[in-house]
Amino acid sequence: MDVKIEESWKKVLKQEFTKPYFQQIVTHLKTERMAGKVIYPPGSLIFHAFDKTPFEKVKVVILGQDPYHGPGQAMGLSFSVPDGVATPPSLQNIYKELHKDLGVPIPPSGNLEKWTEHGVLLLNAVLTVRANEPASHAKIGWIDFTDAVIRTISDNKSNVVFMLWGRFAQEKQALIDETKHLVLKAAHPSPFSADKGFFGCRHFSRANEYLVKNGIDPVDWKL
Repeated sequence: MDVKIEESWKKVLKQEFTKPYFQQIVTHLKTERMAGKVIYPPGSLIFHAFDKTPFEKVKVVILGQDPYHGPGQAMGLSFSVPDGVATPPSLQNIYKELHKDLGVPIPPSGNLEKWTEHGVLLLNAVLTVRANEPASHAKIGWIDFTDAVIRTISDNKSNVVFMLWGRFAQEKQALIDETKHLVLKAAHPSPFSADKGFFGCRHFSRANEYLVKNGIDPVDWKL
């Protein structure tokens, strides 16, 4: 199957694209579209995270759950929304922690594409969603695919920082070789849980300290 994804990812994930679960994803999405269902993000942005951050450039992985399900929000990057779209509450809290941690000014836009250019893979565990139906594609096979992505990074790279926010993301810890990588865990930045350990986690400075210690350029977190 010829999947439109950035070439370095196509190379390291090629076995996944031939597996039955991946064909199941494709069939499911085609069937829903034919039935008139609206799916986010648009097809060209489903693999946006991979297109923006090639495999060899990955330094940090920030794991989200599934795309935003409102019109115009999802852009294929975890926690990110396009310019001109109101910054969602979880991202507002990420900005607050970043400001407290590193003094980075809180930006007016929720677009995180600049981070991707510095080696931050903004990966959702589920890559599509039906409009206005959160988690509606959680069981169509995407989790098999993104688990394979996490394992592939863990197995084939060294000194990557994985930021796992909330219980769902922390379940992915088992896929990561912590003798080669840094796993940072905290509560989810949602308004319902940010004060239970996300605020004050200092993940952004801790990530950069680890990268520098291992001879890797730190991430410029300014947007």
